Amino acid sequence: MAREFQRGHKAKVSDLTSGTDLYVGVQIAGPGLTFDISCFGLDADEQLSDDRYFIFFNQPKSPEESIQLLGAQAGDTESFRVTLDRIPANIHKLSFTATLDGAGQMSQVGPGYIRIVAGGEEVVKYAFTGSEFTTERAVMLGDFYLKDVWRFAAVGQGFDGGLDALLKNFGGEVAEEAPAAPSQDAPPAFAPPSQASAPPAFGAPAAPQAPQPAPAFGAPSAPAPAPQQPPVHAAPTIAAPMAPQAPAPYGQPPQQPQFGQIPGQGAPPAAPPYGQQPPAAPPYGQQPPVPFGQQPPGLPHGVPQGVPAAGAGLQAALQPYKEAATGQRWTSQNQQLMRVDLTMGGMPVLARQGSMVMYQGKVDFGYKGAGFAGRMVGNATGQEMQLMRCTGRGQVFLAEEGAHLHPIELQGDGICVSAENVLAFDESLQYEVRRIEGHGIPGGALFTMQFQGTGTVVVKTHGVPVVLPVTPTTFADCNAVVAWSSASQVIISSQVRLRRNAYPGHSGETVNLQFRGAPGNFVVVQPYEV
Repeated sequence: MAREFQRGHKAKVSDLTSGTDLYVGVQIAGPGLTFDISCFGLDADEQLSDDRYFIFFNQPKSPEESIQLLGAQAGDTESFRVTLDRIPANIHKLSFTATLDGAGQMSQVGPGYIRIVAGGEEVVKYAFTGSEFTTERAVMLGDFYLKDVWRFAAVGQGFDGGLDALLKNFGGEVAEEAPAAPSQDAPPAFAPPSQASAPPAFGAPAAPQAPQPAPAFGAPSAPAPAPQQPPVHAAPTIAAPMAPQAPAPYGQPPQQPQFGQIPGQGAPPAAPPYGQQPPAAPPYGQQPPVPFGQQPPGLPHGVPQGVPAAGAGLQAALQPYKEAATGQRWTSQNQQLMRVDLTMGGMPVLARQGSMVMYQGKVDFGYKGAGFAGRMVGNATGQEMQLMRCTGRGQVFLAEEGAHLHPIELQGDGICVSAENVLAFDESLQYEVRRIEGHGIPGGALFTMQFQGTGTVVVKTHGVPVVLPVTPTTFADCNAVVAWSSASQVIISSQVRLRRNAYPGHSGETVNLQFRGAPGNFVVVQPYEV
């Protein structure tokens, strides 16, 4: 029986079907809109390192034909054949996308879907509508990704820009002019459902009606009417301050703003003093110029590295700092900023109180109490967490005092983290206070927090941490340890001796934690002592 996925749902392919020769169908349409539907074969770094695995109208199959573009059939706007057991080892993800060819935006599309068919039977479908998007011109629909085994994820994440922008996002290069799509022979009917007129609805036989457009789950088979309301977010964004321009220096007439400048700012000096920043503050969104000897030649002073010299004005200056949209629930925007998409997964997030720096959409923040017993345990063990509960539909950005943030996804396993190193986590995770075995740490903590289940916990560190495998001779300073695998055995190892205490002076490294465990266990240490 087919399963209906919501945005953010994931499952092992083996839980959906025992087959590896799969049919992937995409149905998407809108009044006056034309779409390019593609598949990106990405490496372990989620980059298109091999252009031969970009499957689109002008390259309909991969070299070994593990991915094939089949064309429109069985009510689908576009379809693919994917043979998972023939995909080469360097391909770790298949990302199926739809981009607009011409004018329009994704908020104008009607009901659509991406579905998987195995052996002529539909096994999973993810349905979407245009109301889930705004001004985006592309959408990442679903992914096959390799994590021990092949899995499928319903993504449904909008993306600014069209096919060229999406291709650049995956590390590919855009050709100057793509030739017209070659005519294709009749696609093989190895996997589509036997009803050629229309795809089967979820749990019900197909009705003998016109093949286009395909009905979404639970929706009538008639084509969806075009949205009547005008597209939202169509007005241009005002990024520059709405303030009168500052007078030109030394009484000179005002000048046009230079590359990357906000109107009203004076031009930076042609050559600032050695190793110093320009007198004026750098424009919004830009970093100060790098020290002498590190600025690339040919770039105007004050423009951050990586900004294309051929760009123009404010948009080019802000491009390196745009929001990163990967289609995942948790996304690192940079080392100190984390974004969680509450619309994916459909579960709340528990975060440290006051850690929200910005949010988009309709999000509610509520107090998460630990109860009387929880407060007593937290006060007694030093592992009390002051949490808030984030619910709704939108994206929340989290940070705290510039700490480095690291999302750790648990798949039924566990991790031990000190409460002061936890920034946020999915409410689906179970957590409790765990005691460290030993005789005690003078002036330190005897306890830690243990997280288990399926979900993500965001750990914060001072600086870039190091992860070490657990061996019988692994020791770490108790004030520098951040986390360790819950299967590890932790013993307090004290080097305090009477002789050392009887005389003044010692090394300062008196209490350590010793870690023991089977291969595969780990310990995380930060370059900082609490």
